[in-house]
Amino acid sequence: MSWKPLRTLTPRSALPAAAVLLVLGVGAAAHANRPVPFGDQVSAPGNAGASPVGAQAADPVTPDFRVGPGLEAYDPADGSLLWSYRRDGATALHVSVLAQSAVVVWDDGMITSVQITDHEVRWHRAVPGLADWLRGTGEPGDDRRTDAQRKQLQLERAASAVQAVTAPEPWVLAVTPGLTMGFRDRDGDLRFNSRPAGGCLYDPARAVATDSTVMLPRACTGTTSAGRALPGGITGFRLDGHGYVLNAGPKVQLKRLDGHRVRIDDGPLVGSTVFDTDLGAPETPCQNPAAPFAALHPQTGCPVPGAG
Repeated sequence: MSWKPLRTLTPRSALPAAAVLLVLGVGAAAHANRPVPFGDQVSAPGNAGASPVGAQAADPVTPDFRVGPGLEAYDPADGSLLWSYRRDGATALHVSVLAQSAVVVWDDGMITSVQITDHEVRWHRAVPGLADWLRGTGEPGDDRRTDAQRKQLQLERAASAVQAVTAPEPWVLAVTPGLTMGFRDRDGDLRFNSRPAGGCLYDPARAVATDSTVMLPRACTGTTSAGRALPGGITGFRLDGHGYVLNAGPKVQLKRLDGHRVRIDDGPLVGSTVFDTDLGAPETPCQNPAAPFAALHPQTGCPVPGAG
């Protein structure tokens, strides 16, 4: 497996001008905390009309959340309703818990960060193309989907549309097949965006997040100038911009092992590799003579030569 530095992770490098203007316009309104354009309604218990749904919560003191059409927060100890939040004309599809924020994906393509402790809306961001992808607009078979199937599709895709990351500070990666956008959670600032190469699409359903990195596979149907099929790959996204790109097959599977390691399964021919997302390199097996200077840089858990 080969890798190379990610060169697309520069602020607004790959976003078309019209989309940049859209994002900046939404961002300016969000920073100004103007609720009117978004239809914000933060209210007393009972007004969100929510139904139970799973939230990505690791903190045991985090409230239990329900979404659709709004967002409600419940006390996990006694089940009492703490607060509710909704937006006029929009339906909440999924919520991810990130530190002290609840990050909500809406069916109109908006992403909102709400501070859990005082239920203050921290920021709104519009992601170009997100609403259409959630609905499956224009895809083969879209016209044959029932309303129930379309709703289920929205829920499934909303669950993978936002990846929550904690290091070096809390941030979120918004993911669609044609565009990714990284937002710093404390203020919603757009830190980078990236589009896949021509003839390729990201696959949000196969994305995996560690403490510092989101690893996102892409599949390609296009060809090179020589007529060869474009290879698949994996892009590692980081808030600090030091990302990377790995070569991989079109059906590569990722599995998070812990806060910094991911297992990459790339089929019977290539096999499996444990990748360290903090180092941006495959993990070196202990005492592997083929690994140069491995004894000078032992991996976590490897015994230090001569110790004991």
